[in-house]
Amino acid sequence: MAARDFDLVLWGATGFTGRLVAEHLAAHYGHGHQLRWAIGGRSRDKLETLAAALADDSGTPALVTGDSDDADSMAALAARTRVVCSTVGPYARHGTPLVAACADAGTHYCDLTGEVPWMATTIEQFGDRAAASGARIVHSCGFDSVPSDLGTWFVQREMLSRHGVAGRRVHGRVGRSRGGASGGTVASLLGVMEAARRDRRIRRLLSDPYSLNPPGAPRGPDRDDSLRPYYDPVFRQWTGPFVMAAINTRVVRRSNALLAFPWGEDFAYDERQLCRSRAQATLLAGAIGGAMAAMAVGPTRRLAGHFLPSPGEGPDAEERQNGFFELFLHAQHPEDPSLDLRARVSGDRDPGYGATSRMLGEAAASLALDDLPVRGGIWTPATAFGDALLARLHDRAGLRFELV
Repeated sequence: MAARDFDLVLWGATGFTGRLVAEHLAAHYGHGHQLRWAIGGRSRDKLETLAAALADDSGTPALVTGDSDDADSMAALAARTRVVCSTVGPYARHGTPLVAACADAGTHYCDLTGEVPWMATTIEQFGDRAAASGARIVHSCGFDSVPSDLGTWFVQREMLSRHGVAGRRVHGRVGRSRGGASGGTVASLLGVMEAARRDRRIRRLLSDPYSLNPPGAPRGPDRDDSLRPYYDPVFRQWTGPFVMAAINTRVVRRSNALLAFPWGEDFAYDERQLCRSRAQATLLAGAIGGAMAAMAVGPTRRLAGHFLPSPGEGPDAEERQNGFFELFLHAQHPEDPSLDLRARVSGDRDPGYGATSRMLGEAAASLALDDLPVRGGIWTPATAFGDALLARLHDRAGLRFELV
């Protein structure tokens, strides 16, 4: 791979999120010194415009064009670079040829997908091919699911280090946050709901809390993510459903399985939104439940699409700058509650774009530059990166992982 043209190609660089990732890479890695990287997409004119905007004293990024829906084009892209970082979604519609090409070429890959059925499909179809070629493929390297996955890994590491045992349960609780809705996430959600309407297998994957675990792996005690309001005695606070829990919980469970169950075969993980009162929790539960019911019906789903953000739309620079988030991970000691640990993951940008673009950019840089603990295969952020990404997010992405 040392003979390849680039260390990293950012694919989909001219999209809303892609441009933010490109700006982050340019600010922290320049053009060609520490990291030989290029921007890629379908339109050369748009790429040239972006390259001019990114120009500095070190130059401009190189350009790579191609077609996400063409297998030969994606094979040519994968052959030119050691790492591909993709922001081209919905991934079930546009991402499969690129993952296949990377798995065959031994090219490392990361993306932002939260599309659980598509992730399950890539694991089934390309996991063995990636393991054979040495390609590290890592899905969900943004707000879905780095804070949840790496945060659980962090608090469990501290439990094992301090007490010699892992937490039998970890409760993920989303605290304060501010940020605009992601048009790409909305498009992916609409796509998943439409596919589930047509395909019984996708409905089964969405309802299975262990749908991303390796075949035959032990199943823990977790069940479907509850949409009801719930008083949490651990946090002593009312909680409602968290809209991304169905993604994050499955990624965390897969991490435990890929690590050979260091947290136990009976490990449980749930994720919910902290609320100020029972009334707020009830309103949140009703809103999310109603939205999901509406999305399950074709006419209302299509109608909602006209009012929700479209791919490529997102908050402006001021909104991203003023955004933030926090997520608490509470690990319960298996015997002594006084030895429980609680971690906090926080970010100083809006989660959907400002923080997400930094997480993805650093995940891609880690694949290109770091000595990672795994070989080829399809991994989660925690299992692929561990401490390497934790340090990068602290130093360059404004994220904090700390015990509280």
